[in-house]
Order: sequence, then C-alpha cells, then structure tokens
Amino acid sequence: MKKAMFVLALLGAAITTQSVAQARKTVDCYCTDKSGARVELGQTKCMNVGGRVFMARCEMSLNSPMWREQKEDCLIG
Repeated sequence: MKKAMFVLALLGAAITTQSVAQARKTVDCYCTDKSGARVELGQTKCMNVGGRVFMARCEMSLNSPMWREQKEDCLIG
C-alpha cells in the first residue's frame, strides 16, 4: 500500500511539474500581411485597405498583435 501511495505521489509531482513548464512557455507573437506572410513585431509595411494607402507597424495591443497606422502615404522608392 505504501509503495502504491509513493508511486501516485511521484506521478502527481511529475504532472504538476509538466503543467508549470507549459504555463511558462512563451508565445511567439507576430502580425500577418494580406498574403498571410509572417511580419515580426516592429516591422512596417505599406497597407492598402479600402482604397486608403498608408504605412503601418506591427505592434502589440492588449496582448494581441495588430497593425497601427504610422503615416498617411507610403514611401516607395
């Protein structure tokens, strides 16, 4: 009986350790462009949305990646 209790205690400790490790795992955040390509946080892109053309940067807002407008026109050169 003591051996079974010891095994159960070890199993419980292993499950708890695994849960803590998973909780500390970082999430890789990034934006996507119109074609679905990955865009890293801090990068800027020229966006064309509803006929408007503007520069936008990939940023975090309330724990979610989003596009934030920076300038009205795009500098293409």
